[in-house]
Amino acid sequence: MAELTIHIPDELLSRLEPLQNRLPELLWRLLDIANLPTNSKATAKTESTDIPAVYQEVLDFLIQRPTLEEIITFKVSLIAQTRLSELLEKNRSATLSPMESAELDVYEQLEHMMILLKARASRRDE
Repeated sequence: MAELTIHIPDELLSRLEPLQNRLPELLWRLLDIANLPTNSKATAKTESTDIPAVYQEVLDFLIQRPTLEEIITFKVSLIAQTRLSELLEKNRSATLSPMESAELDVYEQLEHMMILLKARASRRDE
């Protein structure tokens, strides 16, 4: 397997760190989307263990085709809520590692997506 070194901004690095196990798959998908030619026919493995647990939790919920009411009332598990509280406390005390900072970013992105999803579900429920 080849190794590739790239220079990226620190902010991008922090956003990519939680997805580091999926980078080959994501690059293959990017090439497919961009319709760029590739020299190899390798396929990327997609294993649910490569997805952060909180992402998996939200994906599992959404794949069940929840009703509008279920979307509006959805909350992540107590385990995910506890982990978020730990990350927020470390952030307040300035003891967050770079990996934990990236993990906190994942929670923030998912929260933003769920807020938007719940708002849309609320409008359609009226």
